[in-house]
This record gives sequence, structure tokens and C-alpha cells, in this order.
Amino acid sequence: MRVMGVDPGLTRCGIALVESGSGRAVTALDVDVVRTPSDMDLAERLLAVHKAAEHWLDTHRPDVVAIERVFAQNQVSTAMGTAQAGGVIALAAAQRGVPVRFHTPSEVKAAVTGSGRADKQQVTSMVTRILGMQTKPKPADAADALALAICHCWRGPMQERMAEVEARAKEQRAKYEERVAKARAAQTRPAPNQGGVVSR
Repeated sequence: MRVMGVDPGLTRCGIALVESGSGRAVTALDVDVVRTPSDMDLAERLLAVHKAAEHWLDTHRPDVVAIERVFAQNQVSTAMGTAQAGGVIALAAAQRGVPVRFHTPSEVKAAVTGSGRADKQQVTSMVTRILGMQTKPKPADAADALALAICHCWRGPMQERMAEVEARAKEQRAKYEERVAKARAAQTRPAPNQGGVVSR
């Protein structure tokens, strides 16, 4: 499975490509950071991120795109910009029929380091070790993008299977409720006249 990991952002947007092998083996294929200046118009910044995502998608053709799920931070403007950057990347993937999955920061940290509270340095160190890289990926956005891709390689298949089970259970539940509703409706329906004398 070839996964494109994205650590969304306007000033720096980390993008990485990782391929999973047998077991927990993963290989880094490419990594980069898309930068846009803060004095650039917002629409132009989003366009630059979108174009970069399109280039990655068309060049590498990933099987899935894993994006960090954005939560409200102390600086609302930063969170909004991050969410907007993630949105245009998800749009580029959807336009090409590539599935998009979102992972929380704690999910990624737990998958890579074993602790959902790990700091950026610990994440970077573990990413470097897992991928067998000679040097640590810099800046942190690049390491985070690689961590997202690794997280999906390891957790994605299980999550997909769980989602399929939940979907089947929901479908079965809907069918069961439909049968129950029909049975109740049949019980409350008045019995047909059997041809007896009708009293006036």
C-alpha cells in the first residue's frame, strides 16, 4: 500500500510518501515541505498548496491519503488555516478518486512512539529509526507527514475492516427494524370482513 501522509499547514505543509511491505516494514519514497509566505493572499496560498498536492497525487499515485485531523488550538486563526490547507488537499484527492483518511495527532504519536503524548522530538527520532534514515527529516512538518503515513500503514487496514464490520452491522440493524415495523403494522391492521351480517 502506498500512502501519502500530509501534515497540513499554510506556512509549512509537510507531504510524504511511504510504502508498506510485509509485516510492519515501511519504506519512505519521498518527502517535502510546501511553503507559502504569510503576506500572500489566502486564496493564492491555498492554490499553491492545492497545486502541490495535485503534483504529488499525479506523480506518485498513492492508494490513500492520510491527513492529520485538525483540532481547535489556542490560536483559532492558525487552526483555521491548517484546516483549510487540509481541505484543499482532500479535495485534490477526491477529484482523483483517491480515498482520504484522517488521523488525530495522539493517534499518530501512539502508533509511532507508543505514547499519545510524545513530543515532536520523540516522533522525529522514531520516524528516523522506523524508516532506517541516515539523518532526521527536517523540519518537523516533514517528520510529521512521514509519521502520518506510517500510522496509516499500520492502523489503516484494521480501521478499514472495523468500518466495514460497523457498516454491515448498521445495514443488518436497519433491515431488522424494517421487518419489525412491518410486523407491527400487520398486527394493527383491521381484519377483513368475513361475510357475516353487519349490524345497523
